[in-house]
Amino acid sequence: MTLASSVVVPYAAYLRVYEPLAAFPEPERSHWAEYARREHTPSAQDELRRSLANLLPVPPVPVPVHESDDAFVASVDGVTCVCPWRTRLRGWLALEEISQRLPGPLLDAALPPVVRRQAVADFERWSERNPDARPWIRGATWHVPVRWFVLFADAEREYAKGEDGLVLRYRTPMVEARRRVARGLKALKEALEEGPLIDGLMDVGRWLEEFHPRSLVELDYGGLVHALPEGELADDHSAADVAEGLAALRAGDGARAGVAYERLTDRWSSVRDRQRSS
Repeated sequence: MTLASSVVVPYAAYLRVYEPLAAFPEPERSHWAEYARREHTPSAQDELRRSLANLLPVPPVPVPVHESDDAFVASVDGVTCVCPWRTRLRGWLALEEISQRLPGPLLDAALPPVVRRQAVADFERWSERNPDARPWIRGATWHVPVRWFVLFADAEREYAKGEDGLVLRYRTPMVEARRRVARGLKALKEALEEGPLIDGLMDVGRWLEEFHPRSLVELDYGGLVHALPEGELADDHSAADVAEGLAALRAGDGARAGVAYERLTDRWSSVRDRQRSS
């Protein structure tokens, strides 16, 4: 196991931000402008294949030696937007997370302490030179965090079969994502006062504030489309369930909110069950 497998894994979903070229300083802006003009740019499947290739070295390489110069590209109302992969930065952040989640013996077997110490030291030196760095991509394995769905409307759902198989994603302008975060937080705080959902949504809101206001926000089910039967995938309208639950909370209808939340938990519990059986 390497940190690459924690950053990009077969059964993971992703929350991405695509920023307009104007958001990047030179010379990075020119790099991405030229990059976006390429006839072919890497897909999510290409990123997955490259990251899984890092599983082979012994001893393991916890994060890439060099930062990726690749990105996902999208056009928003005729404006070119890019989402840099920043695989090395995401690897460092994943190292912090995995060190907190795995038991010591399992962590030592996957990533020897000497390897982790070197990676941590490299990250500390890099962070001193790049104090404002942040990833354009967040990932979650075997589920989509409920807080992510708050950012989207059911009408923004895209479900189709592309060159790489089934695709389920949502896309929305940054201004809409921020507005929904604010409204969602207001409804949750009035109904619940505190809790992990509120904390998580506040964290997502702070992250979104780091980006250009004309960015595009995307929720991509990624490899989770392979963990859900096609019929379940076609019927998955989790963003609509979250929106209904929040609307019910605003109306003071706790029972209706509970029904919407139960639909969500039932759906994602079945995915977790597949993880445990795999």
